[in-house]
Amino acid sequence: MGRVVGWAEAVEESARWRAQGRVVVFTNGHFDLLHYGHVRYLQEARALGDVLIVGINDDASTRALKGPGRPLFPAEERAAVVAALACVDRVVIFPGLTAEDLVGALRPQVYVKGGDWSPSEGGARPEGPPEARVVRRYGGRVVFLPYLPGHSTSDLIARIAALAATGEGHGDR
Repeated sequence: MGRVVGWAEAVEESARWRAQGRVVVFTNGHFDLLHYGHVRYLQEARALGDVLIVGINDDASTRALKGPGRPLFPAEERAAVVAALACVDRVVIFPGLTAEDLVGALRPQVYVKGGDWSPSEGGARPEGPPEARVVRRYGGRVVFLPYLPGHSTSDLIARIAALAATGEGHGDR
């Protein structure tokens, strides 16, 4: 299981792992209300290398990118849950709307995003994620993993809200 570390420690460990010839994989996201789609995505990302580092958006950037009422859980809790997964080696919380600076400092050989970010699949941005430019500049590889429809946090929140509105789903009180 992984550990939650600070930026400096993550950068130091990434450099050490690369020097040892290990393939460092990095991905980032909010990971608010962890679900099956997240777990499968992280397992597939880990399979692309020897070490998986996950960047977690801090609370301010999650709120700015996802809107009011988000995150559901503070960054420290989201990081601890992600770090508990066997496929994750390290987790680092980062500020800002993108992980470009963190990616540039970590220099992973492989950067992974979900297919919903893929320019070829009509993703969120036609140019792809901003971090991809950084990775390509130093010769790293960018991989887009297939998006698993029906397994987004936003979909899950909507389903829970619908259950709450009907009064269903209260059997576990």
